[in-house]
Amino acid sequence: MSRHPSFGKAIRSAKKRNVLKRFERVDVLKKLGRINLEERKKVTGLPKTPIMP
Repeated sequence: MSRHPSFGKAIRSAKKRNVLKRFERVDVLKKLGRINLEERKKVTGLPKTPIMP
């Protein structure tokens, strides 16, 4: 049985994401030194981050 063409190809999933997940953003902010988790209890309202490969 064949797949419907609307499901796309596996190559499409290899695209680079342009949005980071929250834990990825926190990791990037830690590397840049722009967040201190000891004094910051909320994870909402995080500053924008550059996308790092």
